[in-house]
Amino acid sequence: MAIATFAAGCFWGVQSRFDDVSGVTATEVGYTGGATEHPTYQQVCSHTTGHAEAVRVEFDPEVVTYQELLARFFSMHDPTQWMRQGPDVGDQYRSAVFFHDREQEKAALAAIEQLTEAQVYTRPVVTQVVPAATWWPAEEYHQKYFQKHGRHGCAV
Repeated sequence: MAIATFAAGCFWGVQSRFDDVSGVTATEVGYTGGATEHPTYQQVCSHTTGHAEAVRVEFDPEVVTYQELLARFFSMHDPTQWMRQGPDVGDQYRSAVFFHDREQEKAALAAIEQLTEAQVYTRPVVTQVVPAATWWPAEEYHQKYFQKHGRHGCAV
């Protein structure tokens, strides 16, 4: 199995969209990219931690490629919005790819270049491509939120 980590706004919807992908064996929502250790949801929402709401995706590369996960990631949100997705505003909702190795970094940068060259968006893609940082799982009530409560309260 391999790991990919993506931030694309509210993590409830992002997790739900990756759970539907054949070859994805597990997902977990959490926080990454900031400085605060063991952050809580309330701390992340305070805009003082630097963390993004993100989804950690475990996948079988024999079934689904990282490039296919990137395509799903870019299709599920607006990567031209800086520090927001739809009505969700704040640094925790930024668009980011947290790469786990140089191949993932190259693939993410290539995907952004392809989107830019194809002029898929009228504005520049602002998705951050940064090294994966310490992963902090979100509280249990956030895990598989849409499965537990239905689809509501999230832009993605």
